[in-house]
Amino acid sequence: MMNPFLQVAIGGAFGSVARYAVYRAMPVGASGFPVATMAVNVAGSFLMGLLTALMALRWGHAYAPLLATGVLGGFTTFSAFSLDAATLWEQGQPGAAGIYVLGSVLLCLLAVGAGLIIGRGIWA
Repeated sequence: MMNPFLQVAIGGAFGSVARYAVYRAMPVGASGFPVATMAVNVAGSFLMGLLTALMALRWGHAYAPLLATGVLGGFTTFSAFSLDAATLWEQGQPGAAGIYVLGSVLLCLLAVGAGLIIGRGIWA
């Protein structure tokens, strides 16, 4: 069995290249709307759900580091976020799922903003 860290590294390389290919293939809309990012996030989330179901029902989890964490994590980390939210919901924790979704989105937007402000201050 391949080392899980090596699986993640190899899968991440493939996923990142795939994401870049989508960005190159899909031009930004006239309004500047990030069509490629949305497409990657939706496709990655769908593939994460499909892959998780197939691993649980058919394949086992031996290659989860390669496929889920590596390929799909390199393609979009939004897929892992979506799976975590869906798992909380399916476990009968809709309140926790809602807090996770809203908290993640808000905190990540605040974090990006803080990083931009700090980064601009450092390199301005």
